[in-house]
Amino acid sequence: MSFFRVAGPSEYLAITGFGIKEIKIAKKSFVIPGQICFCFDISPINYTYKVQSISSDKVSFVLPAVLTIGPRTDDKASLQKYARLISSNDKHSDHVKEIVRGIIEGETRVVAASMPLGTIFHKPKAFSDAVLEHVQKELNQFGLLIYNANMRQLTDDRGVNFVSNAGIKMKQDTENKAKVDVAEEKMKGDMGVQEKEGRTAQNVSKVDTETKIYEKKRQGEVSKQHSKVSTEVKIYQNEREAEVAKNNSELATKKAEWERQAKMKQVETAKAVAMRDAELQIEVEQRNAAKQKELLKADFLSKAKVDFETKMREADLELYKRKNAADAALYGQVKMAEGLKVTAEAELFAGQKEADGELYNKQNEANGLVDLAKGQSEYLTSLLKELGGDYNELRNYMMINEGVYEEIAEINSDLLKHLQAEITVMK
Repeated sequence: MSFFRVAGPSEYLAITGFGIKEIKIAKKSFVIPGQICFCFDISPINYTYKVQSISSDKVSFVLPAVLTIGPRTDDKASLQKYARLISSNDKHSDHVKEIVRGIIEGETRVVAASMPLGTIFHKPKAFSDAVLEHVQKELNQFGLLIYNANMRQLTDDRGVNFVSNAGIKMKQDTENKAKVDVAEEKMKGDMGVQEKEGRTAQNVSKVDTETKIYEKKRQGEVSKQHSKVSTEVKIYQNEREAEVAKNNSELATKKAEWERQAKMKQVETAKAVAMRDAELQIEVEQRNAAKQKELLKADFLSKAKVDFETKMREADLELYKRKNAADAALYGQVKMAEGLKVTAEAELFAGQKEADGELYNKQNEANGLVDLAKGQSEYLTSLLKELGGDYNELRNYMMINEGVYEEIAEINSDLLKHLQAEITVMK
């Protein structure tokens, strides 16, 4: 019986079975007998991670990231991949989260390993674009698409202060630049005030000079002009010397700060490399110790197993010899009974021929022997018949009556007492 299925606004139908080659993706469809239809949600969800990575200059850092990921809805092939590989699991399940986490962490570490931390910190856009490009390539095989990505500010890994130091440096550089700009504007204002005051003084001096010229004529005018030129030259020289001294002071301060930061970076890098080398050396030593322990354990167990098997073979050989000896004894008893029967018959025949007078006595004696032999023969024959003609069962019965098994048990007990296999399992 067929029925009609319709998916919700944020859902799709995945149909498989009769008449469908692989998977049919649709928003609505008839479902006929022999087909299976299930509905899956295509709304994206947010994945929040903190990825610990190491840059190409061997400095570790933590990259917090929030990615909005969901099925690619503009491509039927991608929806088929998602329906085939992911939709059978809840999109909030740990399985799907682990798949996405593995892709994000793996590709982030690959990109980070190809770039120095300075480039990652100062050019976050380029780093983010490279990570998203690599992650999207891996998500394509699951039919997933990154709808939005928020790569947050880098943070320092435990024991590393690169990001915090870089932030402090940028803050200090901004503050210093602001101070320099303020000082430059203040200097321009002071120079403007002094220039206006100088012009005012020059105008007043000019009026006074003209009055004095009128009074003192040419002598006063020459003296005034000479003083004016000397004053302007001196002021200009003082201003230039002050500006040069200020620039030299700022340059010396910046050089000292740069040298300090460079030395701190070298010390931190050397410390990080030394710590990483020590960790790797410890790991190598631990693996070598574990491997040596397994080799010693395997060698000891092999030797103990060989010794135990050798002693068990020796015990089996001795038991086999005892068993053959018991079989030979039983066979000898059977043949002896048959010989007694033949001997009794021969004696009976001879007794009849030699002394008819002693027939009664000899006959009774021969009959007794015959009866004994017949009794043993009939007894063995009846036992063999009762045992279904199985010679081995007859042998086992005779060995039980003769106490052969008790003797074998005593022999095995003596042999096991002499077996002193010591097996010790190393932990």
